[in-house]
Amino acid sequence: MTLDQIEELLKTTGLPVVYRAWPAGRAPPLPWIAYHENESGSDNFAADGVVYYQVNGLTVELYTQNKEPETEAKVEQALASVFWQKTEYHLDGERCHEIVYECEV
Repeated sequence: MTLDQIEELLKTTGLPVVYRAWPAGRAPPLPWIAYHENESGSDNFAADGVVYYQVNGLTVELYTQNKEPETEAKVEQALASVFWQKTEYHLDGERCHEIVYECEV
């Protein structure tokens, strides 16, 4: 799955979506979604000494003012065709809530 395809899936939530980060001072009001390839790189499948199937790590981050199960459900529905693991954080310094979905695409 390409990054463009991931972005299209995430846009079905109706939330603003950006790759990695909004330009300084340009972030929309919460909630919104940021996504990016993982810094750890790929975990490709090899066969006969070549990359047989490319697997890239992907992180999808949902930012909300507070815990919003309905908004999380929208993101999870959009990611229904992707296997993900979910972690939740409260960012005191930013005064917001972050849900992180780790995927491989």
